[in-house]
Amino acid sequence: MNPSTTSAFDLSGHPAKSDPALIAADEQHLVRVADAVAQAVADVSDRLEAARHAPAGSGQAALDRDQEVHRLTARLGVLRRFGPDLCLGRMVGADGSDLVYVGRVGLTDRAGRRLLVDWRTPAAEPFFAASHADPMGLSSRRRYRWTRGRISDFWDESFVVDLDGSDGDRHHGAAGPAAHLALDDQSAFIASLAESRSPRMRDVLGTIAADQDAIVRAGSAGALVVDGGPGTGKTVVALHRAAYLLHSDPRVARHRGGVLVVGPSRPYLDYVADVLPSLGEEGVQTCTVRDLVPEGAAAAVEDDPEVARLLADARMVGAVEPAVGLYEKPPSEGMEVETPYADVWLSTADWAEAYEAVEPGTPHNEARDQVWEALLSILVDTLRDEVGDGADDEGELSSDELRRAQVGNRDLVRTFSRAWPLLEATDLVGDLRTVPAYLRMCAPWLGPDEVRALQREDPTAWTVSDLPLLDAARRRLGDPDAARRRRRREAAVAAERARRSDVVDDLVAADDSEMLVMSMLRGQDLQDALVDDEVRPVDPDLLAGPFAHVVVDEAQELTDAEWQMLVARCPSRSLTVVGDRAQARQGFSETWQERLARAGLDRVEVASLSINYRTPTEVMAEAERAIRAAVPDANVPTSVRSTGVPVQHASTADRDRILDAWLAEHAEGTACVVGDPTAAARPRVASLTPAEAKGLEFDLVVLVDPGAFGTDVQGAVDRYVAMTRATQRLVVLRSA
Repeated sequence: MNPSTTSAFDLSGHPAKSDPALIAADEQHLVRVADAVAQAVADVSDRLEAARHAPAGSGQAALDRDQEVHRLTARLGVLRRFGPDLCLGRMVGADGSDLVYVGRVGLTDRAGRRLLVDWRTPAAEPFFAASHADPMGLSSRRRYRWTRGRISDFWDESFVVDLDGSDGDRHHGAAGPAAHLALDDQSAFIASLAESRSPRMRDVLGTIAADQDAIVRAGSAGALVVDGGPGTGKTVVALHRAAYLLHSDPRVARHRGGVLVVGPSRPYLDYVADVLPSLGEEGVQTCTVRDLVPEGAAAAVEDDPEVARLLADARMVGAVEPAVGLYEKPPSEGMEVETPYADVWLSTADWAEAYEAVEPGTPHNEARDQVWEALLSILVDTLRDEVGDGADDEGELSSDELRRAQVGNRDLVRTFSRAWPLLEATDLVGDLRTVPAYLRMCAPWLGPDEVRALQREDPTAWTVSDLPLLDAARRRLGDPDAARRRRRREAAVAAERARRSDVVDDLVAADDSEMLVMSMLRGQDLQDALVDDEVRPVDPDLLAGPFAHVVVDEAQELTDAEWQMLVARCPSRSLTVVGDRAQARQGFSETWQERLARAGLDRVEVASLSINYRTPTEVMAEAERAIRAAVPDANVPTSVRSTGVPVQHASTADRDRILDAWLAEHAEGTACVVGDPTAAARPRVASLTPAEAKGLEFDLVVLVDPGAFGTDVQGAVDRYVAMTRATQRLVVLRSA
């Protein structure tokens, strides 16, 4: 928008609100905002360029530089994404003080005047949380609806009550009665939900409700469960909460691990992908449970309910520890180690001492180097005792010579490789699924029939139910290639040191200067400077953690074993848990506290959302009947929207005709066919299963043969989920 030629307002659909008395002050302020945004883009771009070209340094300096680059990149992204529509609205204090404008980010002009207050700051809280019961010091609030960079509507709320008990249409402004209020019967939140859906979720900053804002701004300690039925806004509230915590809570800062968002499906992650960047937070990691392990992408769904039940038990994750422990037992017999200098005896006590050298918490494959180094030290000490000083004509043997004698002993290397082998997670879990004796030893609570049920011919025929075991095994074992890469790097460094040492000897020998300057090259400090002996780490697994905070949506579907995957990545036990017990496909009869206690979370608070802002009452009435048929005590939210359009029932033969007619009638919005694998996706029309549709929303939902989903709890939940994806219209098709 060019502020000098184009108004920030396009109220052609609401001409009564275009009165200059209502919008003149806002118009002037938004011109200043647009100018400041343009200036900020230029300033931040220059600072980012300078930061990127600054010397990287090392240690804390490198970390500080990287954080500054990340911060500037995120801010520049928001500034470029928006213009004056950074502004969400404004509020007026009860004392008639200056207008305070709230934005996605804070913004000042060149003179240092505050143009926008960041929505995440305490100063902005009344904009979201004020109510007639608690105005929080406000007399009025105005919220904008932005459409293509211009304000297409706005809503005013007055918190001043006249003597007759009605809302007072008082005038407020920066300098007296400069801004009237345009009071509506329809709240900003409800009106915003009448908009057509887009392929990606919008943030709701401009219209967030007070009960939702309280959840957004709740503290990060412990697990906060956001419990709510369809359409209560729990997903978008959780994402706003992630952005708020990253900005406001130092315990969740990016240098402490940042935030991980775990969703139910890839379509869900695509749908919410724009929310956090639009709130000023780039770089938050998002994934599904499948993404947490490499095998997840190709893993099938376990088709045996009994096997799925057994693998869902958190105790199966615990079976990984004894499974690894069987490979960490010292040999029960000693051995004689031959060297060019003397033969030495390596006793069982020596083996045990070497095994005890492992630092607590070190993964198995990484601990192998620690055991090997301890074993070599024991052998060197023993060999030195055997050989004594002055073992050859040149004097005492060096420790390096004695160690090389051990490393070259094939029998010792072979015995050690058998005693502490490098292990792959896939091999370990594969053995548990194919070797009954191994499984019985590691999971003694399983009965004979259960052990047989868990056996399969192909050890790597992975299912989703295997993923928690694979994840636990990978964490317990560590990277088997890391030690090999480290040894290769250390060998290269040693070779480089030896080569440079030879060069230094030649230079010193040829030095005929009076001060023998070249002799300084023998100094250890200078030798260290000449050789870069840093063992560089492998690129980290970005999903491995640890994270300072984890947001998990559709959490009612997670098994106890899958919860272990998330808790392992969040040592702070700070989580936002989003879910609806009534939408659990496998049933959810316990409380959230009971479910999460089994996952090791003992500090749990539950915040409930009971108002359905999304689903029309016409659709919700039919959806409620569907879920209560199987879950009589389901916590069904109260819908507050009505479209006046009843649920349509038709034949499956009408599917394409209905979709074509809707697309022709609506230039914007999205539709979804649920439950019909023969329906092909096309522009603005998705084709999903009920499970894939979870967490998503569409203007039109065409539900095909819902009776085919089954008569059990899972079938009822699938019907309920599918119906409540609709924000405008629901069509139910049945075969003739």
